Amino acid sequence: MNENLINYWWVLLIIAGVVLYKYILRFLFGMVIVPEDRIGLVTKKFVLFGADKALPDGRIIATKGEAGFQAKALAPGLYFGKWFWQYDVTMEQFTVIPEGQIGLIMSKDGDAIPTGNILGQRVDCDNFQDAEKFLVNGGQRGRQTSYITAGSYRINTMLFQISVTNMIRIQESKVGIVTTLDGQPIEAGQIAGKLVEGHNNFQDFDLFLKNGGNRGLQPQVILAGSYNLNPWAVQIEEIPMTEISIGYVGVVISFIGTEGHDLTGSDFKHGNIVEKGNKGVWMEPLGPGKYPINIYIMKVELVPTTNLVLNWATARSEAHNLDKNLSTITVRSKDGFPFNLDVAQIIHVPTTEAPKVIARFGNMVNLVSQVLEPTIGNYFRNSAQDSDVIAFLSTRKERQESAKEHIKRVLDEYNVNAVDTLIGDIVPPDSLMKTLTDRKLAEEQKITYDTEKKAQETRQGMEKETAIADMQKEIVKAQQGVEIAERIANATVKKSEGDAASVKLAVSAEATATKMRAEAEAEAIKVKASAQAEQISLTGNAEAGKILAIGKSTAEAYELAVKALGGENFTRFKITEELSRGNVKLIPDILIGGNNGNGGTAIDGLLGLKLMEMMDPEKKKELKEKTPDNKPPFKSK
Repeated sequence: MNENLINYWWVLLIIAGVVLYKYILRFLFGMVIVPEDRIGLVTKKFVLFGADKALPDGRIIATKGEAGFQAKALAPGLYFGKWFWQYDVTMEQFTVIPEGQIGLIMSKDGDAIPTGNILGQRVDCDNFQDAEKFLVNGGQRGRQTSYITAGSYRINTMLFQISVTNMIRIQESKVGIVTTLDGQPIEAGQIAGKLVEGHNNFQDFDLFLKNGGNRGLQPQVILAGSYNLNPWAVQIEEIPMTEISIGYVGVVISFIGTEGHDLTGSDFKHGNIVEKGNKGVWMEPLGPGKYPINIYIMKVELVPTTNLVLNWATARSEAHNLDKNLSTITVRSKDGFPFNLDVAQIIHVPTTEAPKVIARFGNMVNLVSQVLEPTIGNYFRNSAQDSDVIAFLSTRKERQESAKEHIKRVLDEYNVNAVDTLIGDIVPPDSLMKTLTDRKLAEEQKITYDTEKKAQETRQGMEKETAIADMQKEIVKAQQGVEIAERIANATVKKSEGDAASVKLAVSAEATATKMRAEAEAEAIKVKASAQAEQISLTGNAEAGKILAIGKSTAEAYELAVKALGGENFTRFKITEELSRGNVKLIPDILIGGNNGNGGTAIDGLLGLKLMEMMDPEKKKELKEKTPDNKPPFKSK
């Protein structure tokens, strides 16, 4: 076993050499291999020769072979002479800056930053990849104005500390207000730095400083987009762009710039109106649109150029809100009554006059509060004191025209056009309003009564005429009735005559037939009483003729009957016939009789009647009616 190990010692040596070749080569030749994705940071432990190889005071990075952290780093590759006992080589990854970000550099060594500055200015050092060149060319310690953009870098992290931050993005319809943190102080009397060109929206901050840029608020703004801005040098405030709507103009008031020449002349004594770019109110207003205005160095006052309505009415305001503080005007009349009235004023500010209005008042709100409100309020108060409430109400149109002319003259002095003045509701005091209402109601009631009276008179006349018309109608109707009656009577007479003739003919025919049938009927009641005595002598004498004819015919009939039956028999026949017609009992219920001879007295009859009365009073009454003078109808047997 031991012999085998001895025989193969060289194999073990080869394996150890393969595993430890780096250390062996490092030991023998000071060889160092830096991988392609690494950077070698070198620290020199000591210097073999020369005491002058010590680092200067205040320095921590060696640029001339001094002991310590070495400025020169090892790029990927093979190096010799870096023996481990003298050099310590640390493999560090590349510095990678992602897309959309930037790398901020802070140097741990270098020259001191000049007094008054806070950032180290840029030097040529291959984007901080050549640390030795950075220090040799006067690179300053501390935060650097320069930065590195997206990519991979061989940065010596013993000298530079890298901070990654996002790029600056300005959204659409917004603007970036810039404040710089380094540069020259702002000039006295100014609130922002001077305008500097050529720094590419502050992305080249070193050029900004080189061209004399000031620290603090900048007049220049940056628009929508993405920017590589060093937040140690530049701060951005994102605000919306200034929008001027249709129907408005924007009067620009600049707080920076040189003192410009006043363009209004000596007649206008209310402020300077200057050319664009100077300090003051710009003569040329901005039209409708969006503008990248730096709101800290200039102000844009919106002025409506369309007709503007202002309401002096409580709880009523337009969309522009310029009249939100206006209220109903309270005035006092000549007779001491306070009352309220609403007023609407229409004004117009010409585009060319807008800068003068702003130069005079500062804004539209001041125009309303300082001019319109006192002018209109005082006018109507003065006007009301010259009149009582009733007269004020009755002369509303004239007062409105007078107010329009007066307010127009006043506003012309302030470069404002008065389009129209309108008086709205007038609200008198309740006590006076009640009196006026009662009076008006009385007047209206009187008119109503007069109207009703006239209506009644008209109605009476109409009813009279209607009655006359109705009477005339009745008269006509009566006349027509008379005529109709006459015609009906004539028709009736004619009909009666016709009927009589017809009846006469019929009766005549019947009489003839009757006479032929039995002349015993004696010409059938004299030919039906001579056709009923010619219809009873035309409904009069005809009846008498009929009775006479009947009597005659009856007599003749009786005469014929007597001749036929004999007088005694005919009498018996008629008595029997009459008894049967009167329902008279031929045989009494109680027979009262006397002697069988013919010698019966009247007493017998009276007793019988008394007995019948007792039995049936009704029959007694009936009997009395049939037997006058209380005589018995027949003799008792």
